[in-house]
Amino acid sequence: MYSKIISDLKAKLGKNLAILGHHYQADEIIRHTDLKGDSLELARQIERLDAEYIVFCGVHFMAESAAIVRKDNQKIYIPDSSAGCVMANMAPAELVDTIVSKILNETGRKIIPLAYVNTPAAVKAVCGKHDGSVCTSANAEKMLKWALGRGDGVLFLPDKNLALNTADKLGIPEEKRLILDIRNKGANLDTKATTDKQLLIWPGLCAIHQRFKLSQIEKLRKEHPDAKVIVHPECPPELVKAADGNGSTSYLIKFVAEAPLGSTIIIGTETNLVNRLAKQFPDKHIVPLSVSFCSNMAKVTEQKLAELLKNIETAKFEDVSDDIRVPAKVALERMLEVCA
Repeated sequence: MYSKIISDLKAKLGKNLAILGHHYQADEIIRHTDLKGDSLELARQIERLDAEYIVFCGVHFMAESAAIVRKDNQKIYIPDSSAGCVMANMAPAELVDTIVSKILNETGRKIIPLAYVNTPAAVKAVCGKHDGSVCTSANAEKMLKWALGRGDGVLFLPDKNLALNTADKLGIPEEKRLILDIRNKGANLDTKATTDKQLLIWPGLCAIHQRFKLSQIEKLRKEHPDAKVIVHPECPPELVKAADGNGSTSYLIKFVAEAPLGSTIIIGTETNLVNRLAKQFPDKHIVPLSVSFCSNMAKVTEQKLAELLKNIETAKFEDVSDDIRVPAKVALERMLEVCA
């Protein structure tokens, strides 16, 4: 029922509407999207779209990012504004600002904040304010290398797993890394311990990818001895080291697409994407490392999308105040420029 309503409303709105969907959305949503991709792919598309109404099917920080880079005549919507992100909530903007400022004031070291896109707009604004930027899982290596050349050290936030895995790729020695103690609103932070570190790491994580265990890889390798194991870099470092490859959602999709017919591929990421790849490539054996759905992504349903499209001319749209939008846009544009 809702599928037909959405199709009819899309036809009615025509070029005035664009529906974007993240790879972790369910198939019932993805089939209605005009564009699908990971965070970087979709961020790059916003300014190229002519549509007045842009509906972002994903979680709230993604819609906020779209609102930061939108054109003046565009409005950004999300079918369920309560679709949040556990990891994004682990790095409040005020605390990030406090940590960066405290290190500068007590040690004289200029720390460049590099925020994963899985953060609120206010955190991106803090990065813009402190000469930092943002990154995605696809470009974390390039952006961390960029940030290391901008100051006396880098604060990577909020995902400690992505930080550690990226540091491994760049060969940053373990003794030059420090996972920060941010408890008690930053009062626990020992700034002296940061003075000889290249990489300061926020202690956040993705609840979806943290669920995966090394024992699961070991078990499935026994069951499928010829299989290739690929995982998302939000997984713990021990899993990334045990896998045959790791990378963003785009990397995982490309790996499956290019694998020989008959291949068995074990994938450690959100299960909607794994199931979709299994359907898309029936001539390959696609196995989830473990079932791990994102409950926040699941808040976007066909019913909510249909209701939004019915009332889109009067519906509440996502907006970001100029005091946040301006520095946040600077941070995002730095990423897009570096990764052009």
